[in-house]
Amino acid sequence: MKKPAFRKKSGAPDTARAAGGTGTFDGAPVGTAPAAPRGSGAARTTRSLLAAAVVLAAVFGIAELRKPAAPAATDRATATSAQVERTAAVCPQPLQGLTGSTTLTAYTPPGTGSGDGTAGAGWISDAAAPAAAPGAAPSAPAAPAAPATPAAGGAPTQAAAAAADKNAAPADARLTLAKPGTPVSAPAANSDLAPGAGAVATGALAPGFTVTQTTTVTEQRGLGLSGITCTPSGTGFWFAGASTAEGRTDYVSLVNAESTAAVVDIKLYGDKGLIENDAANGITVAPGSSQSVLLPTISKGQVADLAVHVVARSGRVGAALHAADGSKGADWVPASADPAPVQVMPGLPADTSAAHLVVWAPPEDDADLRIELSGKNGWFVPAGNESIHVKAGTVASVDLGKVTRDEVAGLRVSPTDDKHPTRVVAGVRVDRAGANGKSDAAWLAGTAPVGARATVADNRGGGPSTLFLTSTGEAATVRVTASAGTGGGTPTTKEVQLPAGGTVALPAPEPTGLNGAFALTVETVSGGPVVAARMLALPTKDVPMFTVQALRDDRSTVKVPQASQDPGVVLR
Repeated sequence: MKKPAFRKKSGAPDTARAAGGTGTFDGAPVGTAPAAPRGSGAARTTRSLLAAAVVLAAVFGIAELRKPAAPAATDRATATSAQVERTAAVCPQPLQGLTGSTTLTAYTPPGTGSGDGTAGAGWISDAAAPAAAPGAAPSAPAAPAAPATPAAGGAPTQAAAAAADKNAAPADARLTLAKPGTPVSAPAANSDLAPGAGAVATGALAPGFTVTQTTTVTEQRGLGLSGITCTPSGTGFWFAGASTAEGRTDYVSLVNAESTAAVVDIKLYGDKGLIENDAANGITVAPGSSQSVLLPTISKGQVADLAVHVVARSGRVGAALHAADGSKGADWVPASADPAPVQVMPGLPADTSAAHLVVWAPPEDDADLRIELSGKNGWFVPAGNESIHVKAGTVASVDLGKVTRDEVAGLRVSPTDDKHPTRVVAGVRVDRAGANGKSDAAWLAGTAPVGARATVADNRGGGPSTLFLTSTGEAATVRVTASAGTGGGTPTTKEVQLPAGGTVALPAPEPTGLNGAFALTVETVSGGPVVAARMLALPTKDVPMFTVQALRDDRSTVKVPQASQDPGVVLR
């Protein structure tokens, strides 16, 4: 298309001519305007508007008359994957008022890197209020940053060093992670007022970064092992299996690692539905602060089985639920997967002495669910515990007893009628008893598949870690890698075959020459999907102390959509 040409004669109307023929505008030929008296402002305005309209018509006319061309085949390609460049998680307050110790272990799998080439850093710090108020204005405008260019001898300039410092660990960090492939452990704060912790990894340490918190309590009234994988801050968390029954001391830990305050509601559901209590609504959690909320203070009377929904109506928090049943056992209740028609809970040990299933159904519909176990040969329905019915908006439970019958298993609840799916939340309490009658308990929750890769950080040498792998669909192959230890060792890798719908348990492989704690990473090679859990057993004082954590996809990559230039977007 030729560039539009303009010609103006003194005392005559403006004219414009576009190549490709003529058209009409308000009934007059394009390029002409009604004559006006010389010196008339209205005439000049009219001529200017008409000239502008002609230019726009000439430049964009083709786009108006024709649909934009279809994008090239390469523009329609599926989204590509890119590695994350920052990962953050929140750890709850260590157990308070009890004699014991808490360990934090951080780890990033090897073979990852930052998309921008930044080395990055990883660290864990106690949650604390920001040093300056959010949004505080500087006393004077900051000077523009100079471009980051190498100085003489290859040293970075001051501007480049300042940019790198943004990814540096704070001076008061409880631990720092130096490189992928080697875990780091350190004690958590240990006092009645100990806060939660925030964990951050950037650059090459961000993809797959995970933190495990493990507490050993040696005091009789709370004897047990409690473990949890620290989770990102969020706005909603579901827990199934809490209680305010006699002997139970359950609480919700809220940690705000953000720079703005959060307002949180805690909703409790029992066998009669939602438990209304104004004290459970509008809980303000200041920036950098931690709070523990005892469930009996926001419930009404004793309720044997509860589902807990933590909702941040503003801001974001890290939420965790700890359950303690006197001398019978204690552990963190893991956050459940989002409500779904099917929930799978891996990690029932062979020596399970009792199992107690708790299920919540939404207010919109009842749930009729089939109960299934995944054994060594696939899924089967346990005799005497074939199903569970849950009324809308309530919690139902069932005692499964020694349901595993001396074999490892995974547990699944699914609709008895596939045409009537109801999104539920489910959890199961698992007890293990010693020969002397002493016991400990752990809680399992509905979980998502490991996906491409999942990791649990804190494992100990000498055989206390057991890995449970369940293929929920077709047969699968997974790769299990034991990292180097915190004090040294050579990583070990093995592949494991899983039958369709079957569960396999294996002692966690240990790195050669292990010194210290190590991490376990599970990768799906083929088939599946696969769900996994790790049991850490540390018997103490004749108590079979143990804790179980599910392994979930570490989401080390994100999908990045294809983009292409499209000038036609300005006309849509």
